Amino acid sequence: MLSHQSTAIMFTLNQIKEAHSKVKSGADFPGYVQELVLLGVNRYNTFVAEGRTIYYGKNGYEIQSDAKYSTLVISQHSNKNLFSQTLKAHQEGKTDYPTFCRDCSKSGIEKWVVDLSARTCTYYDTRGKEIVVESIPEPKI
Repeated sequence: MLSHQSTAIMFTLNQIKEAHSKVKSGADFPGYVQELVLLGVNRYNTFVAEGRTIYYGKNGYEIQSDAKYSTLVISQHSNKNLFSQTLKAHQEGKTDYPTFCRDCSKSGIEKWVVDLSARTCTYYDTRGKEIVVESIPEPKI
């Protein structure tokens, strides 16, 4: 007799990379978030300095990506106005991901945390202070 154990669906870095490969600008972000939800990702933290991301799923499951680029120096002085301009330009598709990360570092953004169930993205400075919290829109169909 076979034993049936309930196993949670575990996502892989390859699945996440595949979803991310469709993102060309910030305008594509809502669709990316939707794909992550379908994979079982609950939350993720992206660290601007090297582009490393930790993805969290159910039952304490987590995986971490490698650094994506050479280390960026994060400004110790956050600039909310500059960052808001950077974010707006990225969301309008005017910058690519590497440019957005460089602009984040210049604005003092150390990391962002995406909570997929709350559909929020929160940007933090090097002191752990929330700089911007925004709602993630539903993807356009």
